Amino acid sequence: MANHKSAIKRIRSNNAKRLRNRYWAKTTRKAVRKLRDAQTKEAATEKLPKVFSMLDKLAKKSVIHKNKAANLKSKLAKHVNSLS
Repeated sequence: MANHKSAIKRIRSNNAKRLRNRYWAKTTRKAVRKLRDAQTKEAATEKLPKVFSMLDKLAKKSVIHKNKAANLKSKLAKHVNSLS
């Protein structure tokens, strides 16, 4: 257990950040799944900018790596363009 006040505070703040990061990562994963499950191109195209924005924000906050975000965005754009 931590012996200093600052270490105790750091544990608290790290836990809060961890929970926040997990929430946004999970929310983004759900949004990606919904985008992949979209049946029509119109519906997918409508969701695409929102998902791109979420991925960019996660990469900016270092929740996911910037290259992972870029790879996901590329694959999603390719998927949406392949829909008829």
